[in-house]
Amino acid sequence: MKSSLPACCLVIALSVSNLGAEESPHRFDLSARASVIDSRAREHPEIDFVFTDPKGKPADTEHACVDTSIKPEGKLVIWLMGHNQPLFERLSSFGLHAIQVHYANGWFNKFGKNPTPENTQLLGNIRLEAATGEDFSPLVEIPQPDGIKERTFQFVKWLAKENPPGQWDQFLTEDAQGLRWDRVILSGISHGSTTAARFALHQKVDRVVMLSGPRDQFETWQSLHSATPANRFFGFTHVLDDGWTGHHYDRSWELLGMYQFGPVINVDETKPPYGNSRRLISNADVKQDPKRAHSSAAPGGAAVKDASGNFVHEDVWRYLFTSPVEDVGKPELVDLSKWKLGATSSP
Repeated sequence: MKSSLPACCLVIALSVSNLGAEESPHRFDLSARASVIDSRAREHPEIDFVFTDPKGKPADTEHACVDTSIKPEGKLVIWLMGHNQPLFERLSSFGLHAIQVHYANGWFNKFGKNPTPENTQLLGNIRLEAATGEDFSPLVEIPQPDGIKERTFQFVKWLAKENPPGQWDQFLTEDAQGLRWDRVILSGISHGSTTAARFALHQKVDRVVMLSGPRDQFETWQSLHSATPANRFFGFTHVLDDGWTGHHYDRSWELLGMYQFGPVINVDETKPPYGNSRRLISNADVKQDPKRAHSSAAPGGAAVKDASGNFVHEDVWRYLFTSPVEDVGKPELVDLSKWKLGATSSP
């Protein structure tokens, strides 16, 4: 019987299956399209959530990485932003499994550019619907198969079948009907870090790593009761990022309760484990470029390197994703009333 799948989809699936058949321990870099993994997946062009870009290139490709030569930590990182291979290579070297899922983040261009203080849960509710596929916002309609939660579950099921050496099945419940969220690390940069934080307030996870975020400066969801304990939230940003200079990130970090576990620490002036703080900043040289500063929190072209060409924040990334959550710094006294909830984010 002739397949109805596009040729490009078949190539992806076959190449991953062949990788899965290899037995020698090594790093596996895998990818597949969300629309192929789950036939229930649908496009939502009204919020720029589609399967192909304007040039016809697949836009719903999801990525995964695991290194079977490294002792596994039993943790799954869900990365909520575009695929970042340098980051995934580091995560796999830490013994972590990592995946990047295709989820509805295009809505931000429609609703997020000019947030207003009148509705202090507007963006947070959209983020939560994009994460869960449940009806939290009247502004979008994102069904369960198209939310982060279900797309992650379907991707992990697919990986467990296609890449047995990766032992992806350890992240599925015993009946294989759900995900082991207690083994999940939610992470992202910028828009993705904000969605990771909002999702973690709703869904208890092992850890949250927020790079250059969270933001949503007119909103109050950051102060809601959290299903994930506050000591499991970790943040890192550059001081020239306008999210920091505009007091958006420090506002979110304090409302999330991260001040209870140590002061703001400059990683360029302090050695690991950075006083076991959850709030890390850098003033490394980014040529006074705020946009580069924003992207420099993650491995990649914008990240700062030393004279030998090595990333200067290798220890920071390892700390953020692997430090024991039980080890905490000394609490810092803060005045949360300085943040006028529902108003501007300036003190």
